[in-house]
Amino acid sequence: MGFDATRPDQPGQHGNTPLMHAAWRGHSSMLDALLALGVPLDAVNHDGNNALWLACVNGEPSLIRRLVAAGVPMDHANLVGATALMYGASSSKHQVVATLLALGANPHLLTQDDMSALDMAASIECLRLLRSASCRQTELAAVH
Repeated sequence: MGFDATRPDQPGQHGNTPLMHAAWRGHSSMLDALLALGVPLDAVNHDGNNALWLACVNGEPSLIRRLVAAGVPMDHANLVGATALMYGASSSKHQVVATLLALGANPHLLTQDDMSALDMAASIECLRLLRSASCRQTELAAVH
């Protein structure tokens, strides 16, 4: 893939690290190998996106769960303030949205343009998931 095998943390094209590339392409075994090597989990590419964002582009829930379990920041915001949850919502990827919400992603974060994942929901499935999550969090906040 054009990466230096002796430097698994070294970014390549567009600032993507090998971990980001493995997440984007859905290469589970490579992703696991890189995590086992202890590559940086907070690396971002030229757009400010991390490996979790790229796993969401791929759309495979198991990749998302493994990266979050490993410690990749779930609510990381890119250069315009968008999170992986916002990407999933705006791309109509309801499985991504459901997975991130189940893992505890914050649906109330806002971009630099004051848009939330709920505002960006591009499908009825994503809208329902985000509405439900927002209501639950509001109810929990009222109890505490």
